[in-house]
Amino acid sequence: MGLTLVFSVLTAQAQYENTKIKVGEAAPELAYNDPEGKPLKLSEISKNRIVLIDFWASWCRPCRMANPRLVKFYHEYKDKKYEGAKKGFTVLSVSLDEGKEQWKAAIAKDSLTWEYHMSDLGGWKSAAAEQYGVQYVPQAFLVLNNKVLGKYNTAEEAEAELKKLEKSKKKKKAKG
Repeated sequence: MGLTLVFSVLTAQAQYENTKIKVGEAAPELAYNDPEGKPLKLSEISKNRIVLIDFWASWCRPCRMANPRLVKFYHEYKDKKYEGAKKGFTVLSVSLDEGKEQWKAAIAKDSLTWEYHMSDLGGWKSAAAEQYGVQYVPQAFLVLNNKVLGKYNTAEEAEAELKKLEKSKKKKKAKG
């Protein structure tokens, strides 16, 4: 059964391309509360910072299975230096949960240690999912200074773009 579920999700992802969000255009503003009720805004988070927006949910098995790779990805790239991103790289998790406690428990259980998590607790009727044309999860977008750099079925697909933006060691030596 597990293999069938994974195959079904991969088939759905292969058949669906998000046409609402276009690479190179302005990223729609996301302004929702974190799990503690504190308001967050994408425009503030992404200023001088590369942000991987990861749409997910605690009830989404493929999302939960992908979270260990996302955590590894975050730790691998969070401290690197990037062109045009003085503040580096982070993840903004946008949850399609309806219950705050399940959402918070999944963040803790999956060790999603980055500081930016938001949700309107609208489930599939989430305004954030509507804004970004999200019809399946997980789904990810890479943003810098409110500009969409890429859109992906999984967070790891953003790696090539991050590597392009990474400041090379040769440039550092030339400057130093």
